[in-house]
Amino acid sequence: MKFLRRTFVVLLHAAVLAAAVRAQPAPAEGQPPAKVLRYTFRIAETGFDPAQVIDLYSRIVIASIFDAPLEFEFLAQPARMRPNTAAAMPEVSADHTTFTIRLKPGIYFADDPAFKGVRRELVAQDYVYALKRHYDPRWKSPQLYLLENAKILGLSELRKQAIDRKQPFDYDREVAGLRALDRYTFQVKLATPSPRFLYELADASLSGAVAREVVEAYGDQIMAHPVGTGPYRLTRWQRSARMVLERNTGYRERFYDEHPPPGDERLVAIARQFKGRRLPMIDRVEISVVEENQPRWLSFLNGSLDLLEELPPEFAPLAMPNNLLAPYLAERGVTMVRYPRADASLSYFNMEHPVVGGYLPRQVALRRAIALAVDVPNEIRSVRGGQAVPAQSAIAPLTWGYDPAYKSEMGDHDTARAKALLDVFGYRDVDGDGWRELPDGQPMVIDYATQPDQQSRKLIELWEKNMRAIGIRMNFRTAKWPENLKAARAGQLMMWGVGWSATRPDADTFLALGYAGNKGSANLARFDLPAFNLLYEHQRMLPDGPERAAAMGRARDLMVAYMPYKIHLHRIFTDLAQPWLIGYHRNIFVREFWQYVDIDPALQAEATR
Repeated sequence: MKFLRRTFVVLLHAAVLAAAVRAQPAPAEGQPPAKVLRYTFRIAETGFDPAQVIDLYSRIVIASIFDAPLEFEFLAQPARMRPNTAAAMPEVSADHTTFTIRLKPGIYFADDPAFKGVRRELVAQDYVYALKRHYDPRWKSPQLYLLENAKILGLSELRKQAIDRKQPFDYDREVAGLRALDRYTFQVKLATPSPRFLYELADASLSGAVAREVVEAYGDQIMAHPVGTGPYRLTRWQRSARMVLERNTGYRERFYDEHPPPGDERLVAIARQFKGRRLPMIDRVEISVVEENQPRWLSFLNGSLDLLEELPPEFAPLAMPNNLLAPYLAERGVTMVRYPRADASLSYFNMEHPVVGGYLPRQVALRRAIALAVDVPNEIRSVRGGQAVPAQSAIAPLTWGYDPAYKSEMGDHDTARAKALLDVFGYRDVDGDGWRELPDGQPMVIDYATQPDQQSRKLIELWEKNMRAIGIRMNFRTAKWPENLKAARAGQLMMWGVGWSATRPDADTFLALGYAGNKGSANLARFDLPAFNLLYEHQRMLPDGPERAAAMGRARDLMVAYMPYKIHLHRIFTDLAQPWLIGYHRNIFVREFWQYVDIDPALQAEATR
């Protein structure tokens, strides 16, 4: 009965997607058909206000609506930044504490009732306002840690004043660290050197320009009313189900001009084909949230999806036997793009929880034993379809600071050693029921938060098997991903498994998971070790080089030793693009890829008849 119910749900999902495709409005007579990109998110979004979100899927949408001053080049390898709304790369002081950014004039926000019929130009004050919003206690910004770690002069004090006095945040108070120098120029001043601060200015979900009139017009509803200067605008949002973005008709003139590595023939051909084309080339982007893998796969096969982003692991043998595109897909003209992700799949321990937290040797031993019992090779084989590599630390590939030769206990699976650790530190089965108790004899139950999707269910089965093998009882509490995220940020979960992705090619993104100043944001484990904190702060101020690498290595080792996170693996993704999706490529530091690709609507329509 359960099988039949699941099969019905799968077919229903696929049918709904197919029906949505057939229901597209026909173009007006004499008008060319609209170019529409259709694909799915595996996990629901939370909203579209840069000051309130941290999840990947919301930030993907935000990146196409809002503009940061800088951006990463789409086809460049290795990663390389360039001006976006900035007229040129920022002027940076020799000590890396002062950054002066000059904007291009003539850039406008998308039309919105908040502007009362007046065309609204982007000015320097919009970036000042957007960055200040992260400090406003009203918005509870989960990315505030990035700016507070950079120590922008005066803003943390302004935030503290608002909290202490229980007054609204004073946006009109000028601070030394963030000022508009004139209509098109703003300046950021930091208390300590930050050689990589420019990365913060290339992330639209952190430093995307926001108009004050829009925020004041929509207030607490701002998550549903994103208005930016980017290539697209949100025209429909059915929460946790469907998002539609349409071309921003007032978007400035931008033309395709990419510079791929000379040795990559496919990318060189794309750059040559599209050079000089006005961006964006696609008229509309339609995103459905489909948590189950099978309907995503079936919808791609029947032509209802143009892009299958992150091929479900269980279908890898069908789509890419031996990691090569299957002949039946190649004959259809499907493009396969395979790439490692700068990310880490991890399970965190709440370090403030009386059972799994703490810094005493017996508490550290419990976490290390649980981590040793996790069978990552089996997870990669049976759940990830072989599309991952075991992790040795939190630091992921493709980031500065990653050492491919590094080996640690984090990468070990050793049930015997796990049992020995538990025995030595007093976690024994006292009452003979097959489950270990705490050292004081009290029952021990580990609560692990999870989601209702198929992959999570498979991971639960592995956790149960691994923990049973060492005599630890584990309960699983299921909720939707946004609900778990909210609880995790509040420190209410004992354990949870998530992914953490880099937005920049630097390992600081992963060390940030352990910094005490990031509790409730990046640091869901709420890890707080003074020695680690000092190392983290020290490496942030250093330029890239041997001294910084050494400090990062010591910080990395402390995260392994104290085990606030069990880092499982680093994923390898495979995307499949239909033949009518032209120019598809994946740059893991460019979320807003939609503007760089094109659709052949005739081929698309023929496939979906």
